[in-house]
Amino acid sequence: MPNGPLTLPARLFLLAWDTDRRVVAEPARLPPLVRAGALTELARRGLLTDDDGIATPVDLDSRTGDAVLDGLLELVSESCPHRWHAWVTLRARHTFDAVREQLVAEGLLRARRRRVLGVFPSVEYALDGVAHAAAVQEGARDLLDGTRPVAGTPRTEADVALLGAVAGLRTLSPGNDRAGHERRVEELL
Repeated sequence: MPNGPLTLPARLFLLAWDTDRRVVAEPARLPPLVRAGALTELARRGLLTDDDGIATPVDLDSRTGDAVLDGLLELVSESCPHRWHAWVTLRARHTFDAVREQLVAEGLLRARRRRVLGVFPSVEYALDGVAHAAAVQEGARDLLDGTRPVAGTPRTEADVALLGAVAGLRTLSPGNDRAGHERRVEELL
């Protein structure tokens, strides 16, 4: 990456892209998946904690240095307390849009502005970082298929595979091999 390694939400965004057709395989599942990845990364960094089932910031002044994660941390800090599952869907589109813009800035996505019916402005996104997306998908598939051992796997890669499998992304299991992934998901937890 030009500006450092990809965050967990960015990896999940790339995980959902169909690299053959270069479109998002399941666009409806992507905003909550990206938000779940951002919450997971904040919790792994010790910036969010579980307070009786409620996502709670550890320190109101802490920052990560990543605009997407800092935006979500600020949103959680300034909002009424909510349970974790509520944060996965509550205004998830904000995190999704921020990750998408971050990937455009990194050069992994390309934004093309156009007009629908010649009147309404619209933006289409195309995957330019096919190699990055393919590498993320291959790593997650290897973990879920059992071709790569769970022991010694970096936590971020395990989280990508775990969250992608729980979301049921087709890019991870082209066939109906989701039942075989359940055992590996238990190991990854």
